[in-house]
Amino acid sequence: MMFNLNELITNSKSFFLIAGPCVIESEEMAFKICDEINDIAKEFEINFVFKGSFRKANRSRLDSFTGIGDQKALEILKKVANEFSVPTTTDIHEIVHAKYAADYVDILQIPAFLARQTDLIVAAAKTGKIVNIKKGQFMSPDSMLFAIQKVKDSGNNNVIITERGSAFGYQDLVIDFRGIPKMKSFAPVVLDITHSLQKPNQHSGITGGQPELIETIAKAGIASGVDGIFIETHPDPSIAKSDGKNMLKLDKLKFLLEKLLLLKSAM
Repeated sequence: MMFNLNELITNSKSFFLIAGPCVIESEEMAFKICDEINDIAKEFEINFVFKGSFRKANRSRLDSFTGIGDQKALEILKKVANEFSVPTTTDIHEIVHAKYAADYVDILQIPAFLARQTDLIVAAAKTGKIVNIKKGQFMSPDSMLFAIQKVKDSGNNNVIITERGSAFGYQDLVIDFRGIPKMKSFAPVVLDITHSLQKPNQHSGITGGQPELIETIAKAGIASGVDGIFIETHPDPSIAKSDGKNMLKLDKLKFLLEKLLLLKSAM
């Protein structure tokens, strides 16, 4: 199925949701997570995009988990889309990944560390799929205009910006909510709540996190007018293969979305 940006943003009660595990761990796990999120999204009339990385290329340590195999993971994403009739997204890291992954998912995500990589962005844009560019931790909101323009100048107007925090020293990230309205003048804006709460560059080589602040950041994002929210979630983050330290436990998602919808309606 082919989704465009207008379909994603419209016909949703308030904001759209990008959610799923950090990385595809197995078909069983992907189906379990998508099934539960999809039921919640339908109940709340929220457009839902299932997210799962087919490969984790940006790892601190060589022995970190990177995936179950590119082809296998992408085929699982395709099965999820067909089984639940939801769009899917995954991140790409190399030019050759763009066309390859576009055969399996609806949205191509450009990781924050690669947000200035022109050839990668252009390759993603030329697939015709929605391109979601994560704002680099080292980039200002204003500078995202040029990343967006690369997609549009490549003949593709289906582009999203995702805010995921700015580097604040070596081991912390902060969100400057002043940037949300600025970036919304360029393209629809998503707030990546869980990655914004990472504690990178830990001495152990494993990224830390502050999941206790997920609700606080999510509420601030809704109040600032984001078009969508991005949440990585897992039934048991303590055993997740990647980014478990900053994930939302799956059974807490419904309660969080209820609160966010109440806040949105109050606005």
